[in-house]
Amino acid sequence: MEKLNIINMEDVEVKEIEWLWYPYIPYGKITIIQGDPGEGKTTAILRIAAILSKGEKLPCDERENAPINIIYQTAEDGLNDTVKPRLIEADADCSRIKVIDESTKNLTMLDKRIEQAIAETGARLIILDPIQAYIGAEINMNSANETRAVMSNLCALAEKYSCAIVLIGHMNKGSGNKSTYRGLGSIDFQAVARSVLVVGRIKDNPQIRVIAQSKSSLAPEGDSIAFELNKETGFKWLGKYNISVDELLNGNQKENKSEIAEIKLRELLANGKLPQNEIMEIMKEENISKRTIDEVKKKIGIKSLKISDKWYWELPQSED
Repeated sequence: MEKLNIINMEDVEVKEIEWLWYPYIPYGKITIIQGDPGEGKTTAILRIAAILSKGEKLPCDERENAPINIIYQTAEDGLNDTVKPRLIEADADCSRIKVIDESTKNLTMLDKRIEQAIAETGARLIILDPIQAYIGAEINMNSANETRAVMSNLCALAEKYSCAIVLIGHMNKGSGNKSTYRGLGSIDFQAVARSVLVVGRIKDNPQIRVIAQSKSSLAPEGDSIAFELNKETGFKWLGKYNISVDELLNGNQKENKSEIAEIKLRELLANGKLPQNEIMEIMKEENISKRTIDEVKKKIGIKSLKISDKWYWELPQSED
């Protein structure tokens, strides 16, 4: 009989999660970014890669970063006429962005060249765009038994080299379905990934695209983050956007609570200071969370002052 190895949890050393972009992309794990064709998935990931290549701060993340090397594989866009121009437009440090040559042999997720490239370049981020192009012709991506081995191999590489592996995926046509079931292929892709991000456009303002988190296994789900794709002015990060992933996919956008909160607070304080508890009760009736109120209060510069035993809020003097 084969010897049975038992792991005693008392002997397991606790390891803290390291983040490339908290809480959206963890190091040592797989992240999936998916969305319908043309929604801006590739544009968003190339912009993120550009930021990381220079060691700059990522959207809605105040942490300082060191520049990192990145491996970017794409089966859909030309390197010289599409990818390089996009990176230049994003002001990337192109010397830090590497590509495994596929001119003589197509790359797959089981290809040993992936590990070789990570080891040689010290890359901390690997991007495969799209999933279906790198799964391998012999693998049925709808079969859990076949995709599990592929994903396990990628997981092992991510953990071994403490790098983030990001897979870009298209979504199926199941409009109205939960985001979890709209990714192409086996549900195992979603199950193995520790973070799943969805990119979509705002129905009533299609120039605005949003990155929303539909799965976060290692941290609380992050806020949705918007960016603008404008034919005249180009790309621009817009910051946090109040919309859930399913609202984004279904096109049923609720009003932006931050905008509502700002308008309401300015109205309430237009004629002078008001008691804080009175303001909070009014905002509660508008279904606006304390978190949103605090963010808008800071943004506007509303001041708190204590009179006797009661707290009041007032607009900055320039707005009184």
